[in-house]
Amino acid sequence: MTLVERIAGRIRREGPISFADFQAMALYDEVDGFFASSGGAGRMGADFVTSPEVGTLFGALVARHLDEVWRRLGSPDPFMVIEAGAGRGRLATDVLRADPECAPALRYVLVERSARLRAAQREHLPLEPIDEALGPFAHRSDPDEPLEVVPHAGPIVSGLDDLPAMSIEGVVIANELLDNLPVHLVERSDGGWLEVRVGVDDDQPSEGGRFVEVVVPAPAELASEADHVAGGLDVPDGRRLPVPIAAREWLERVAMLLNRGEVLLVDYMDEARGLADRGQSAWLRTYAGHGRGATPLVALGRQDITCDVSLEHLRWAAGRAGFTVAGEVAQADWLRGLGIDELVAAGDEIWRERAHLGDLAAIAGRSRGVEAAALIDPTGLGAHRVVTLKRRIA
Repeated sequence: MTLVERIAGRIRREGPISFADFQAMALYDEVDGFFASSGGAGRMGADFVTSPEVGTLFGALVARHLDEVWRRLGSPDPFMVIEAGAGRGRLATDVLRADPECAPALRYVLVERSARLRAAQREHLPLEPIDEALGPFAHRSDPDEPLEVVPHAGPIVSGLDDLPAMSIEGVVIANELLDNLPVHLVERSDGGWLEVRVGVDDDQPSEGGRFVEVVVPAPAELASEADHVAGGLDVPDGRRLPVPIAAREWLERVAMLLNRGEVLLVDYMDEARGLADRGQSAWLRTYAGHGRGATPLVALGRQDITCDVSLEHLRWAAGRAGFTVAGEVAQADWLRGLGIDELVAAGDEIWRERAHLGDLAAIAGRSRGVEAAALIDPTGLGAHRVVTLKRRIA
C-alpha cells in the first residue's frame, strides 16, 4: 500500500484530518515519507540547500558561538550540545573541523528521526554509543561511590532518534528544524477561526483519490493558539495563518532537557502581519530538486513541505516554556557579529599568498567569499532569523 493510499484510507475511516497530521505523514512516514526516501538537504541529488551545505564557513562560525556560550557558562566540562534535526551531520562535522576552544569538554549529540539520515552520519563522523557521549565515567577513590565524569575527554559525538531524557548544561541547536514541524492551518472568518483540514475527493481518478481542502469550525483549543499566532493583529476575513502546535510542544520538551544554557534557532520566520499579507502560497512552500514543488497536497513523499515560523507564537511559546528571548536578528547580522568578514579577509590573504600554488589551502581561502555571499544574501539564507533563548533564572 502506498503512502497516498494509507493517508486516503485514514481519511475515509476518520474523516478529514488536520493539515498537521497530513504533513507529518508526508514528511515522516518511516517507509515513504520525504525524509525516509528523498534527497533532503544537500547539493547533488538533493532537494534544497541549508547554510551548512554552502560550505564549511557556517559551521566554523557556529563553533565560535558555542565557545562564547561555553565561556559565559563558566567553561563547564562536560559541555553538552544537542543538535535537533541534524540530518546527515554536516553542521556537526564543520563545527568539529573548526577545533573550537570548548572541544575538550564537548559532548555533541545529533538528534535525527530519519533512520536513513542517521546511517549517513556515520560516513562523516566517528559516532560513539550514547553512554560514551554522556561520559566517559570513572570510579572515585572508592569503587562503591558514584561514578564521576572524566574531564577533558572530548570531543565525543553520538546520535539519537529523539531528544534525550536527561538534564544538560549547554546548547540545543535547531537549524531549519521548526519549519519542518507539522502545522495546523486556520482561516479568519466573521471574527473567529476556521480550520483547514484535508479530505479526499473520490470522484477524481487518481491513486487513492485526490486530496482536497475541507474547511470546518476550528476547535476552541486550536482557535486559542491561533490567537497567539496573530499576536493581537486584526486579521482580515479570508486570510490564513499557520498554527505551529508541534513547535510549541518541542520547545516544552527542550525546556525539560536544558537545565542551564541556550537554545539556538535558525529558520524562516515572519511576523503575523507578514504572514497574513503574504498569503499561504508564500509561507507554506514545497521543494524538490532544488526548486519550488507543487501544492502540498500532491507528490507525497517526493517533496519537502516547509512553513515559515510565526515570531509572535515563538515568543509566546518560549515564555510559556520558561525561556527568555536573548536575541533575535537576521542571519546576516548574526554571522557578521561572529566575524564572518574577518574570516573572509583571512581567506583572501591566503589566496593571495598561495594562488600560484593552487593547493587546497588556496582554493579553500578563495571559496570563503563565495560562501559568505550566500550566507548573508538578504534575499536568501541571510534573511533567516536567528533567535537565541535562555533559561530563566528562578
